[in-house]
Amino acid sequence: MTEDEATAIVWQAIDEVGGPRSIYRNPRQAFSAHSRRTIEVGEYKVEVRYGEISSPAVASVAGWVFEIHDEDIELLICPPKPRVP
Repeated sequence: MTEDEATAIVWQAIDEVGGPRSIYRNPRQAFSAHSRRTIEVGEYKVEVRYGEISSPAVASVAGWVFEIHDEDIELLICPPKPRVP
């Protein structure tokens, strides 16, 4: 999966939940049963974790992790590349 594909899949999941602002501006308690959601987009499962005071709102799919802001998302972590001998 490329970064562009992962970004498009994450945007679909975020839109399905109500958009980035509803995730970023809607903090949950870490122990809450609703502090994260899993949304299926095609064959992929996207995990969305709502923001809190001490941690950012993030979405992850297939090793790609994005931070969710008010209006956009930002790539935080990409999956490791396999080592070539």
